[in-house]
Amino acid sequence: MTELRIRPAGPQDLDTVLAFWKTAAEGTSISDDRDGVERLVVRDPEALILAERDGYLVGTVIAGFDGWRCHLYRLAVHPARRRQGIGTALLAAAEERFVGLGGRRGDAMVLQRNERAQHAWRAAGYAPEEHWRRWVKPLTD
Repeated sequence: MTELRIRPAGPQDLDTVLAFWKTAAEGTSISDDRDGVERLVVRDPEALILAERDGYLVGTVIAGFDGWRCHLYRLAVHPARRRQGIGTALLAAAEERFVGLGGRRGDAMVLQRNERAQHAWRAAGYAPEEHWRRWVKPLTD
């Protein structure tokens, strides 16, 4: 197996990332479209982190920092490549980014029904905070 390459996404990667999420990510988001991901990459070029092996996208994570909190989204690993350390490498890259930006704690969005993801996050040292609940309001139709 060849070495894993971790790098930030660029504009040329957006279509590949969106197609990858349809295969590897659990659930969908209102911003899972080219415009949404393009805005992310333009606003924060280091936030969308990719893992590649043999020239193929095998994993992603979004490591967003708003100047106060460190948010993790879209940790996804190709189903055929899971349990090979890809998620661990992506989280290490995200955490390194956060520390470099002055972040002190990372938080992750994890679907309640996604038990596989919950296990992976726990294995990485993250824990749910049951006293918090996410509140959302769509801002567009």
